[in-house]
Amino acid sequence: MKKDLLVQNTIDFVKDSLEGAEGGHDWFHIERVYKNALLLLQMEDKADTLVVQLAALLHDIADPKFHDGDESIGPKVAREFLTSQQLEAHLIEHIVNIIQHMSYKNSLDNTGERFSSLELKIVQDADRLDAMGAIGIARAFNYGGFKNRALFDPAIPPNLNMTKEEYKKSNAPTINHFYEKLLLLKDGMNTVAGKKMAEDRHSFMLQFLEQFYKEWKGKG
Repeated sequence: MKKDLLVQNTIDFVKDSLEGAEGGHDWFHIERVYKNALLLLQMEDKADTLVVQLAALLHDIADPKFHDGDESIGPKVAREFLTSQQLEAHLIEHIVNIIQHMSYKNSLDNTGERFSSLELKIVQDADRLDAMGAIGIARAFNYGGFKNRALFDPAIPPNLNMTKEEYKKSNAPTINHFYEKLLLLKDGMNTVAGKKMAEDRHSFMLQFLEQFYKEWKGKG
């Protein structure tokens, strides 16, 4: 199958699968991550373009947050779809490995071996960029509203030493999420281009928090 047709088939499949999804993890999130990945590919020309494209498009095909925490569904759905498209087995394996290992919560798990590849680093950076800046702020509060979480509670401090299981089960106020994840992403970027793109988004989040606290205290 021609690569362009495979990519288009994947786009159509993901759009259909994520119809009605929560606003921070819908098709538009996938599209932004895909575009970020294409930008990063321009700087990392040794990467396998098709693997990056397909992994970016399929990375949230069944986010565990919306499937009772089951981390096996997304890789399974991706594998079945790619097999139906007659993609080579070694490419399917690579893409599935990216989907299994790229999430932030998995970086909190210090057990077992970790898969790594240049393609994973690119897709991971592309996804993390969408969790930062203005979009990242909007997504955080959208998901917080979806889960009926408080905006902020001064009596509940951020947990800065979370395990993977604690992260998965957390119901903390949305502002805590900035300290528990979003503000940590800049220093966890993999690629040179990703690190550079993360700088402005990180600074914007700090400015937002400064204004948020001023308004919370009735000072601005």
